[in-house]
Amino acid sequence: MDRSAQAGPVANVLAWSVLLFLLLPISIVFPLSVTDQRFLSLPYEAPSLQHYVTFFTSERWLTSTWQSLVIAVFSTVLAVTSGTLCAIGCWKLSTRLTDLVRVLMLLPIIVPSIVYALGIYRLWIRLDLLDTYLGIILVHGVTGIPYVVITVTATLANFDPRLEQAARSMGANLSQTLRWVIMPRVMPGIASGAIFAFIHSWDEAVLILFIASRALFTLPRRMWDGINENLDPVMAVAACVMILLSMLMLAGDLWLRRKRER
Repeated sequence: MDRSAQAGPVANVLAWSVLLFLLLPISIVFPLSVTDQRFLSLPYEAPSLQHYVTFFTSERWLTSTWQSLVIAVFSTVLAVTSGTLCAIGCWKLSTRLTDLVRVLMLLPIIVPSIVYALGIYRLWIRLDLLDTYLGIILVHGVTGIPYVVITVTATLANFDPRLEQAARSMGANLSQTLRWVIMPRVMPGIASGAIFAFIHSWDEAVLILFIASRALFTLPRRMWDGINENLDPVMAVAACVMILLSMLMLAGDLWLRRKRER
């Protein structure tokens, strides 16, 4: 019997085991969110939506959700703009220096978050950017750039340079070639990078603990404070909201990938 045929069932079992191991901690949040108790636990008598009502009627939880969305949107715009220009510039130049630039762009996801947060904290004190929208958007935008650089670079690897040459030979300038030839071809990579950059900002908790104080309470920070103060079941509801939005964004990325393959 072929070895690949023998390894098939074993590989499937291992793959499903890893998948279940990753999904089990996430799936347990959903029954916790419908508990009928006043503390974080599974439902005792019957599932209840009382904590969902609390979440969607609480000013502090809604304010935190709105702040997280605003920061995620603006930081995604910053990450997409900077990351796309960086990826296209490195692709056009294609030198040893550009390889170094690509590596440097990946540092925010290579360096441990706690180390990066300490450095940003000291710098933001001097620039008076602590606990401000601008300071948090800049940090989340910079840490979101690697996701855009990776996806756009992968898309450019399949780009036919003869299309650019044809456009230039027909009289198109650099701006026109970028807008009408290159950008439409790399748009799937830009969209994927934007989705991952948004999810990164939406879920980020470590950096926000260092650079935000009282004026800004994003959803992850609100949950962190709730864990330290009490085990409020509304935290499970907030976690469900974060998970569902992230899954929705990932589903959109999957749909874009399938559409591109057709």
